[in-house]
Amino acid sequence: MNYRVQPGAQVDDSAEIGAGSSVWELAQIRENARLGEGCVIGRGAYVGTGVTMGDNCKLQNYALVYEPAELGDGVFIGPAVVLTNDHNPRSVDPEGRQKRGGDWEAVGVRIADGASIGARSVCVAPLTIGRWAMVAAGAVVTKDVPDFALVMGVPARQVGWVGRAGVRLVERAGEPGVWECPQTGALFDEKEGVLTERGV
Repeated sequence: MNYRVQPGAQVDDSAEIGAGSSVWELAQIRENARLGEGCVIGRGAYVGTGVTMGDNCKLQNYALVYEPAELGDGVFIGPAVVLTNDHNPRSVDPEGRQKRGGDWEAVGVRIADGASIGARSVCVAPLTIGRWAMVAAGAVVTKDVPDFALVMGVPARQVGWVGRAGVRLVERAGEPGVWECPQTGALFDEKEGVLTERGV
């Protein structure tokens, strides 16, 4: 075994865990989940049946990632984040009978490479969070988030842009639509609500 599982964690035999990954106490990884290399699954985190995660993802303590979520490479999921999977959650059907697995259609959250989801935020499926986007702590995300967007609030709304370093971008003086990362110097162009990174 080329990954580490701490005592008290539950990893189903059918789950695939990439080399160099760590699964901490009380975490649960369900059937047919697939984790890439170098992932960290924090204490008490939950990874649902068939969830897929890329390389170098981090799920912090008590994050709940319900199927059929898909996470790209380098995704950060903060403590106590919830990725939902049901349009119309009910315990029972209209006649009062308890619903079973086949009585509802699972919908998922897709998170692209490099995106970060802040502590205690909730992503209400179905939706997609773009590359290198950032969701502020405590936000409730109910619609798709563009690449590099910074969203916050309940419901979450875009308040700016961030670069790969996670630092808020600054619009260059005298150059409308040109944004710069104050940490890395990377430049971005904004057109019709879409941000593209120069030189990539």
